[in-house]
Amino acid sequence: MRQVFLDTETTGLEPKLGHRIIEIAAVEMLDRRPTGRRFHHYLNPERESEAGALQVHGLTREFLQDKQKFRDITQELLEFIDGAELIMHNAPFDVGFLDHELGLAELQPLRSYCHAITDTLKMAKDLHPGKKNNLDALCERYQVDNARRTLHGALLDAELLAEIYLAMTRGQESLMMEVEIPPPVLGAAINPANLQLTVLRASAEELEAHAQQLEKIERESKGACVWLRLESGTATDH
Repeated sequence: MRQVFLDTETTGLEPKLGHRIIEIAAVEMLDRRPTGRRFHHYLNPERESEAGALQVHGLTREFLQDKQKFRDITQELLEFIDGAELIMHNAPFDVGFLDHELGLAELQPLRSYCHAITDTLKMAKDLHPGKKNNLDALCERYQVDNARRTLHGALLDAELLAEIYLAMTRGQESLMMEVEIPPPVLGAAINPANLQLTVLRASAEELEAHAQQLEKIERESKGACVWLRLESGTATDH
């Protein structure tokens, strides 16, 4: 199963008001193991970021002015996510911006290029109702190291999300953790004398019911009830 963990940073909160993506990153996982493949770009939004958004990501217009525009990296992005399950934290937010950018490039919405979209924020709310479920809270809850996260960054957040997802879905707290399962011991000798077994003997009523059941089987099988033969000691091998 191929999964891609994706995150974006934007100039604001609402694409319908002209806000744009300024950073996009994705990391790939195959069969729940990281492949090392990454997709990451800073983008020139051709506008200023809102003051609140700038405090979150710290990406100034001066830093972004010489970067590629979204339309320049569209084909590379679509090739990277092609056919994968996309996993995002607060997916409606990222999907809304990505659909807006794809629309400006006269392309189909995001769901046209991926297998499925999973929202880890919804997953976390289902698992931990009434608690904080942002990335920092989940890192603390699942003991994922987020010491480098002084500002929001798409690549770091995508990598943290991959670790959090594994922890939420399997209890694995690190991408590099390997669970060693010892092989079963075959042929180990068991000494019956060391076993302490409780024997519950059948009551008279239970013995009578058992005898009646054997008689019924004997009649329906036309004399082929093996249990009766064993009880009488007349059973033979065939």
